[in-house]
Amino acid sequence: MAELKTGFYFDEKCLWHTAAAHALLVPVGGWVEPLAAGGHAESPESKRRFKSLLDVCGLTAQLDVQSAAPATLEDLLRVHGRDYLEQFQRLSDEGGGELGTRAPFGPGSFDIACLSAGLAMRAVNDVLGGEIKNAYALSRPPGHHCLPDEAMGFCLLANIAIAIEAARKNHQVERIAVVDWDVHHGNGTQAIYYDRDDVLTISLHMEGGFPPGLSAADMRGEGAGLGANLNIPLLPGAGQVAYLAAFEKLVMPKLKDYRPDLIIVASGFDANGFDPLSRTLAHSGTFADMTQMIMAVADELCQSRLVLVHEGGYAEAVVPFCGIAVMESLSGIKTEVEDPFRTLLEGRQPPQVLTDLQLKLIDEQAAAAGF
Repeated sequence: MAELKTGFYFDEKCLWHTAAAHALLVPVGGWVEPLAAGGHAESPESKRRFKSLLDVCGLTAQLDVQSAAPATLEDLLRVHGRDYLEQFQRLSDEGGGELGTRAPFGPGSFDIACLSAGLAMRAVNDVLGGEIKNAYALSRPPGHHCLPDEAMGFCLLANIAIAIEAARKNHQVERIAVVDWDVHHGNGTQAIYYDRDDVLTISLHMEGGFPPGLSAADMRGEGAGLGANLNIPLLPGAGQVAYLAAFEKLVMPKLKDYRPDLIIVASGFDANGFDPLSRTLAHSGTFADMTQMIMAVADELCQSRLVLVHEGGYAEAVVPFCGIAVMESLSGIKTEVEDPFRTLLEGRQPPQVLTDLQLKLIDEQAAAAGF
């Protein structure tokens, strides 16, 4: 029997999603001159270059590359309200608009968002069905900020939640864990499952990032979901040591305590040290190490069932190297690609005094959680 491959779920149409001109890195106007490239962060380029690097280095040919059918209205209604979906589709058909905070979209974005969710759904379905070893879905637009009835932060549909609810309908899967290492808080996923204990949500994020000013360290869930929500705010400039310590002392113990049947990672690469929307100092090695740790715990707890779904990451030149580091880890295939940004970022890690403070905060949170 042939060894199962790593799945990579991609569709060129997802790169054709258009965010309107006011999804900006900086507030253009007044004394701020418009940026040469239009200035919106959620452009397709970081994703396109990620896929292109996989192609050029030869890794794509060694993966199981698939597209997917779009999520159906039935799929969407398991998570989102009918009124929200109807308004989204209407505005999309009329040329675009905005249905929340910093989540503008252009013509046709409803259909593309359904395809983005469909990629996540198929990746989860194929892993649970034993057709592939593990999977990465290059979904765009992203999803982890989207609430049931409100778009937010470039996110128009809750891709991961839609995939989870489809999996619950079609497979014998009871307990699912979502680990969100996007640099911004996974507030949408958290909100959807905040009062439920059948989905564990874990978010590592920059303190005070997006949504603005949010820490969320004291948000642990409510009702049946109390204790099934873990937030790990990291200080700006946290760096490699802090991320791996947070994984070792908080993420891994929580997963082992919860014992999920499936692990999904909300894979944003905006924690990289060159990202325009964050101030942390992760690099491609950070993402490779976190992937390997997640793979090890998935091997131990849930028959290696692991899916990564793409979220943020806006440094066009750097994201591809973070992405390929993850894909090499998932597939077990080492390419000839060398990351020139890793050496730069390894030399720009935080001073020891900041690292010591961050490690102290992680230790205090771990002690409070009983780990």
